[in-house]
Amino acid sequence: MAFSQGFTPHPKISYASAAPTGVASEAEYLEIGLREPVDPAALRAALDGALSPGLDVLDAVVATGGGLADRIEASRWRIELPEVDPALLAEAVAAFTSAEEVLVERMTKQGRRIFDARAAVIAIDVATPSVTPSGASAVPCAILELVVRQVTPSVRPDDVLSGLRVVAGLEPPVAPKVIRLAQGTLTAQGAIVDPLDADRDGATIDGR
Repeated sequence: MAFSQGFTPHPKISYASAAPTGVASEAEYLEIGLREPVDPAALRAALDGALSPGLDVLDAVVATGGGLADRIEASRWRIELPEVDPALLAEAVAAFTSAEEVLVERMTKQGRRIFDARAAVIAIDVATPSVTPSGASAVPCAILELVVRQVTPSVRPDDVLSGLRVVAGLEPPVAPKVIRLAQGTLTAQGAIVDPLDADRDGATIDGR
């Protein structure tokens, strides 16, 4: 791995749109600077073997051009809400989507900010009954699926839940389980394309 110069060298690793603390994810991406070309498959295996069980490196490709951050335009999320009636969630979602803006408040690095949580949400739906929660439970569990555009300040799943509280008074009785399912380039049809797709023909990783 390559390191920065100076008195306190740091490994050249850049994370693109990392998931918030306490949130599960199946789609995290990063760029790594290397000192010399290596085989992508060998690098993937080495990284995967060094990580704890459950942290899996699925693929590694050559960065052939353009920064990774420029390819992260949106994320798809799944939010499981135990003890929430799906019908009540559907009513809250309808109120959220019909609003021109939904102002929420959150503490950021720049201090407490008020921003619109509605504009960044491209799609928001209550999952069909065929979708089951990840944990076995006898209590009702409403499931929210949403696609959120990458904006500044970022709109996170908890901001959307705050927006549902603002417009419909929805108050989940227990903490939700949030999972990022995908992130990448957004198509005109609203689909999310893996940001590594453009680089998958590379043969070696040559420094990024």
